[in-house]
Amino acid sequence: MTLRAPLRISGITELPPSAAGMRIGLFGGSFNPIHEGHQLVIEETLRRLQLDAVWVMVTPGNPLKNHAELAPLAGRVTAARALLTDPRVRVTGFEAAYGFTYSWQTIRFLTKAMPDRRFVWIMGADNLVDFHRWERWRDIAAMVPLAVYVRPGSSRLAPASRAGIALSRYRVDEEDASRLANLPSPAWVYLHGRQSPLSSSAIRARRRRETAK
Repeated sequence: MTLRAPLRISGITELPPSAAGMRIGLFGGSFNPIHEGHQLVIEETLRRLQLDAVWVMVTPGNPLKNHAELAPLAGRVTAARALLTDPRVRVTGFEAAYGFTYSWQTIRFLTKAMPDRRFVWIMGADNLVDFHRWERWRDIAAMVPLAVYVRPGSSRLAPASRAGIALSRYRVDEEDASRLANLPSPAWVYLHGRQSPLSSSAIRARRRRETAK
């Protein structure tokens, strides 16, 4: 198992509080930076999946991304908390405290440590397009239901992706999204709705241009 050196930061890397029976969405990412597009996905999945909470898990660093421009973990967590003020949304960098590198490690830990919670993994449709590149992606799909939210440019690509085709027989009708958290895995739903053209990479590029002026 690949692990990072644990990093514990008071007020940043603790697990959010929860209780037995809670329906909790897990929304992981670098959030470098967080933006209104992320907020939109959180708002929509909270409502349509009828979740009790969403844990925004700010990762120390995505193994599939370049870390050259990655802001410090504490700064990204703090920025996300400033934007996401709904009390049902908890922002945490707890993966760093356990040295987790991959999402499957995080999910396995949470489902084993808290088997009486109903976890759902939330991702954008652009992530489903590349899901087959994730470490142990089939294990992720087998551990928790997946909620895939439409993203500009990925609307038709996601269901036709390698992972989308492999998991097609487990797809739940969008009208039944509120049942997803209680379904056995594998199960996934593709949610359509409000979209934002914003992306973290575009925001970083704009900031570079402004700095260079």
